[in-house]
Amino acid sequence: MGATAASAQTASTPAGADSYPNRTIRYIVPYPPGGFNDTLARIVSQKLAEAWGVPVVVENRAGGGTLIGTEAVAKAPPDGYTLLGVAFPFGANPSIYKNLPYDTVKDFTPLIFAGQTQNLLVIRPSLPINSLKALIDYARKNPGKVSYGSTGIGSSNHLSMELFKSMTGIDIVHVPYKGSAPMVNDLLGGHIDIAFDNTPNVLPQVNGDKLHALGVSSKTRSALAANVPTVSEAGAPGYEVTVWFGIVGPAGIRPEIVQKLSAEINTIFKMDDVKRRFVDQGVDPVGGTPSQFADHIRAEIEKWAKVAKDANIQPE
Repeated sequence: MGATAASAQTASTPAGADSYPNRTIRYIVPYPPGGFNDTLARIVSQKLAEAWGVPVVVENRAGGGTLIGTEAVAKAPPDGYTLLGVAFPFGANPSIYKNLPYDTVKDFTPLIFAGQTQNLLVIRPSLPINSLKALIDYARKNPGKVSYGSTGIGSSNHLSMELFKSMTGIDIVHVPYKGSAPMVNDLLGGHIDIAFDNTPNVLPQVNGDKLHALGVSSKTRSALAANVPTVSEAGAPGYEVTVWFGIVGPAGIRPEIVQKLSAEINTIFKMDDVKRRFVDQGVDPVGGTPSQFADHIRAEIEKWAKVAKDANIQPE
């Protein structure tokens, strides 16, 4: 993937960095409005428009588990005028779907790793468990009796738990939902027992003692929940899941345009007001080079392919 941008020298992309951009840029978000994927697009589009003096239009193309919007960008001209917001499912989908309408590696040009957050493992208070080790012990003694929620097959919630299951050898029941809100509502109502969810989504309930937090999925503790241990230190050594966000374009964008986009968006992520908006949603800005983001996507594909195989997740 890292070589995609470097090797692209197509005659169909005549515009170089000196004349780019000179017309409207489309930023496709394969999610509905709301949530950080949409927020990221609004931030970047506004700042790019201010810096370059051209319109940058956000288009929400939700549906198909992100496949509809993603496919549209894969088939767009590689001229730098169509961008795609990608996130955790981008790296997991090759292991979840048998026939993706695009090739995650070959059909896109990685541009920038935008940011990352973590999932928080939470449990309903009525379950008499106050630590991760206690949860593992309870689940081992009661196979199939503990239920967990997710926001759907291949979501970060789902795969975070499947990795946890495979590392701890526990047998718990998956209950998928159509979104975080109904999942959390059922967790609060005692209809399911535990769940991983993005920290900002469940932190208010944790702070209000409506849910108990057992661990964060990241390698280090979260500044948003400093008293909560990592899953790794709490009972599953080596466990780590990062919920990430980034930006790509179609394969074949000229290297000088890739560099111009990367440099400008890196500058955006260093702005104080942008950093505040990230932090407000519990996301750490990352930035970096296109090749570094390409390496991250490749590592995510490999990681979740192994998890899907170990968990016997059948591609849809």
